[in-house]
Amino acid sequence: MNKQQTVIIKKPDFGLATFKIVGTAPLVIHRFSHKTKEQMLQKMETGKAASSRKDRSAKDSDESFNAARYVSAEGWDGFHAGAIRSALVSACRLVGFKMTLAKMSLFVIEDGWDALEPQIPLVRILKAKPQRQDDMARVETGAPYVTVRAAYHGWAANVKIRWDNDQFTVSDVSNLIARVGVQVGLGEGRPDSKNSCGMGWGTFEVEGEVETK
Repeated sequence: MNKQQTVIIKKPDFGLATFKIVGTAPLVIHRFSHKTKEQMLQKMETGKAASSRKDRSAKDSDESFNAARYVSAEGWDGFHAGAIRSALVSACRLVGFKMTLAKMSLFVIEDGWDALEPQIPLVRILKAKPQRQDDMARVETGAPYVTVRAAYHGWAANVKIRWDNDQFTVSDVSNLIARVGVQVGLGEGRPDSKNSCGMGWGTFEVEGEVETK
């Protein structure tokens, strides 16, 4: 006869705090163009194959700059809230915490939503206005081109983070986001960039936190 086993599952217990972060290097943002997405969708729907031999249409560099930004429905600039959540999860590798558990235990509360794509949650960028930044880059074939991006100098943000109290304490989260600021970074050219060793951009320091319930 099999013995019955009793399983006790605690109800979710979450903490919430706002962390003030201040940039120690420029924050460089390059969102995937909404216009390009629409053009790709149009090609999919019409079934027209793209030709590598056709002439490229002229691009407005100022339009490319504005297309690189995340702008909320209220008109302020921000960065994708998912970016800092991904950075928190990535930083868990540094301290031996399972990233799979971190994905289910750390969440970023948005300040608003993107105007063009309202499904994108944003954290508001404070103390800085976007500046156009033109850099040389290379495509996968190695051919050079100029990339136009939005850069924020002297930036700051108030990041609201919710965490599972059975996995983390407020001190843990504070130390984790501090590691993000120094070792992972945000945006283009960050230390934890997937495509390079980074450009020294997107780093920050934590000036303080306010825990709330």
